[in-house]
Amino acid sequence: MRFSESENVELKKSTSELKEGVISLGAMLNKGRRAELWLGIGNDGTVVGQSVSEKSLREISRAISDHVEPKIYPAIEKVVIDGKACIRVLAEGKDAPYFAYGRAYIRIGDEDRQLSARELENLILQKNRDRLRWDMETYDRATYDDISASKLKNFLKGSGLKYDNIPNSLDKLKLIQEGKLLNAAILCFARKPEKFIPNAKLRCAVFGAADTTVTLDMKDFTHDVFTLIQQAEKYVLEHINIGMRLEGLRRVDVPEIDREAFREAIINAFCHRDYREYDSVNIAIFKDRMEIRSPGLLYGGLTIDAIRNKMVSARRNELLADLFHRVHLIEKWGRGVRMILEREPNTEFEEVGTLFIARFARKQAALAVSDKNGGARQKSSEKSSEKSSEKIIEAIKADRTVSARHIAEGLGLTSRAVERQIARLKGIGILKRVGPDKGGHWEVMKED
Repeated sequence: MRFSESENVELKKSTSELKEGVISLGAMLNKGRRAELWLGIGNDGTVVGQSVSEKSLREISRAISDHVEPKIYPAIEKVVIDGKACIRVLAEGKDAPYFAYGRAYIRIGDEDRQLSARELENLILQKNRDRLRWDMETYDRATYDDISASKLKNFLKGSGLKYDNIPNSLDKLKLIQEGKLLNAAILCFARKPEKFIPNAKLRCAVFGAADTTVTLDMKDFTHDVFTLIQQAEKYVLEHINIGMRLEGLRRVDVPEIDREAFREAIINAFCHRDYREYDSVNIAIFKDRMEIRSPGLLYGGLTIDAIRNKMVSARRNELLADLFHRVHLIEKWGRGVRMILEREPNTEFEEVGTLFIARFARKQAALAVSDKNGGARQKSSEKSSEKSSEKIIEAIKADRTVSARHIAEGLGLTSRAVERQIARLKGIGILKRVGPDKGGHWEVMKED
């Protein structure tokens, strides 16, 4: 029989090398959860044998018990090979990191190397990953009465499951533990998730420049996570430019940022964010770009280069990701980033502080209709916008308390179009709102 050392096998000539052997046990368990130590075999694989007695077996057991933490309970036995007595120590353990003689080692090939502080930290995080998952923690103050049956019914219908009652439905989705609701259940299906999870929130803003000096609009939303995704998509579509193209005789709206691409980024932000961070998912629309900012850096050792160039993913919120997958919001193969880059190749990803940012360039100049009269139509649209602004100002001068809805009705415009024009006029200092929405009035600061 021929022996050789590997990542889970260590060979020692005799118990005179027991300390080194114990260190190897810890290193191998830290690497692969299984360790095999032979005493009586040289590191070249030659069986040399050694004296084996009940006393020597107890000494090995005591050395392992006294100097390895957390405790392991290996099988220690005498084995006769080619007529020579050897000792085999076989250990298994899932509680890494293991420390031998007060230090943690890792097995690299057939050698033991002491772990660095960063490697040790990562090993501890890996060990506690499942028990530290926010979405799998129970929430003691919420009850079944706080769950919306209608939200559950809609979700189950979309995922091909049947609804009978709230407890059974949540149990099907693995959202209860010992009768207690998990955080994921509250975030997805509570009537008012923000009552229990204050950062179940979306914050959106539009800025009139390439920085935050001019704020044109700002809104906060609170709701369940699926509704927040819908509200985020709606807000973006209301505040970026929408062009159009002709498909035969049919007009098709074309947002300046691909809808599927930014929607995927929004879904990823809510699915993979760090909910322990007391912050919201933020959407910032600037004059030249849009940013989707998610609390929490990339998870599980992923890098921006890895998510851009390789089809890999690591999920911070595994249970939440499973719920998203059930209703086809995400795929399990990590293709989301690739799809974003296929549709918006210039998308940038960045980690800043504790935020992960997806950044999309706005293509305002490219939104003219793609035919030979495109430039003329773009100019015509700009002139129409200027005339609408003039009419809005005239309407406000005639009645300083007039609402956007009444302006829209009077001018034959949509309420959304009027609100966007008013936001722009406020941002450039032409209009000012004095007092609340109800009971306040407008002031025209300047007309040019």
